[in-house]
Amino acid sequence: MVNKIKNIKESILELLYQAGGDTLSGVRISETTGISRVAVWKHIKTMKQNGLPIDSTPNGYLLSNPDDLLLPFCFNPPVRDKIIHFQEVETTMDTAKALARKGAPHLSCVVSEHQTKGRGRLNREWISSRGGLWFTLILRPLLPPHLIYIYNFAASLCLSRVLNRLFALDVSVKWPNDLLLGREKLAGMLSEMETRGDMVQFLVIGIGINVNNDPVNKEFKAVSLKNILKRNLSRKEILTAFLIEFEDQIQNINCPEIMALWKKQTSTIGHRVRVETFDNIYEGTAIDVDETGALIIEDDLQKRKKIIYGDCFHA
Repeated sequence: MVNKIKNIKESILELLYQAGGDTLSGVRISETTGISRVAVWKHIKTMKQNGLPIDSTPNGYLLSNPDDLLLPFCFNPPVRDKIIHFQEVETTMDTAKALARKGAPHLSCVVSEHQTKGRGRLNREWISSRGGLWFTLILRPLLPPHLIYIYNFAASLCLSRVLNRLFALDVSVKWPNDLLLGREKLAGMLSEMETRGDMVQFLVIGIGINVNNDPVNKEFKAVSLKNILKRNLSRKEILTAFLIEFEDQIQNINCPEIMALWKKQTSTIGHRVRVETFDNIYEGTAIDVDETGALIIEDDLQKRKKIIYGDCFHA
């Protein structure tokens, strides 16, 4: 019954989307879906309460921002077949891992309008309200575990390039894989993998981009694209461009090339930084990121430290 209701709602949304912003009468929706006009009204009322951009008029219903929908039918092939959409989940990471264990294919993209328990590195809370772009990629790389780090760097590199190209911005990457606009956080990433023996079963990369939301963060200043550009943006356009660029980048994975391109895009190297790990805090100047993706910092006594994982803050 739950799946049937979900399918009816998606059918209504697809009809409204195909109308291209024009008004669609309740009678037309009723005839096409095979449900009563009252049922149509109830479904649309629920969807509006869930934040979907549906306007009601004396002549029917229309989508106020059809280009911002993220349901599979809104995308062109081949992206369409990769999208697995939810209105709300605890985290797209956990949902993606569960789907990966059930056999979800390489480059599946789990996207949700809202996360109730979003998390970042070191289990920090990640506030992910409606209007942002919250998704997790499912990857099945043919690489040993010690080389999996390169996919994180490829993802942050591709996303920064896409945002700069689409919106003429100067987005940089911060080690290990956050995106900054100036000194403000625009996007974050988190990855987890599962292995069997010495082989990777799957890798999931969770990505959160502040697009049309108003971000709140207790520890550092965050910003959204809407804050900067003073208008609503198409999340569908961003996601489509990223998925195409990322897939192209990892077709024939080249670790040295990706790291070299990433270094050109980073704002971390040369900065004074503070890096928090699970059990320590390190401070110094970021000197380099080595071929394994580790951050090299130099402290005030000119001693160098190699940091494999942690949360990095620019001073």
